[in-house]
Amino acid sequence: MKKLKFIPVLLLFVLASCNSVRVNADYDKKANFASYKTYAYLKSAVDKVEISDLDKKRILHSIDDALATKGFTKSETPDLLISIFTKENQRVDIYNNAGFGWGFGWGWSPYMGMGYSSTYVTPEGTLYIDLVDAKTKELVWQGEGSGYLTKDTEQKDARIKEFVDRILSQYPPVKK
Repeated sequence: MKKLKFIPVLLLFVLASCNSVRVNADYDKKANFASYKTYAYLKSAVDKVEISDLDKKRILHSIDDALATKGFTKSETPDLLISIFTKENQRVDIYNNAGFGWGFGWGWSPYMGMGYSSTYVTPEGTLYIDLVDAKTKELVWQGEGSGYLTKDTEQKDARIKEFVDRILSQYPPVKK
């Protein structure tokens, strides 16, 4: 009975790990993050990102929303410049099954079966969000999020928002 309770929990963990965004952040330990209140996008860097203009808009709108909840405002004279960068790769999972053994049917009979392999290719992406001090032009914080991508237009908004929210949840850094 205990095994039956464990299987749904294990299945939930496996499904959740497939859908989650893995995040990481790094920062300049000497930066004064409390002094940053305004931002603007580094247009030259955003223009170089090799994704569709619609996906760029989705990312930038999600960043605007996330930073607004942190008390930031857009400005012509910003404290921070924001740059983004993306990478995409293909995750390939191969599952093998050897199908042979002994068994009982309507009588005793050994059976042999054919093994099979299943291959699944999933697009994965990484989004980097860089925060650059506007005065010194130095990188002060970088967040990175990786996870599966979707081609479904209906799900893109939610997926991109999840990426951005999870990445920016690590800003400002908590100094230990």
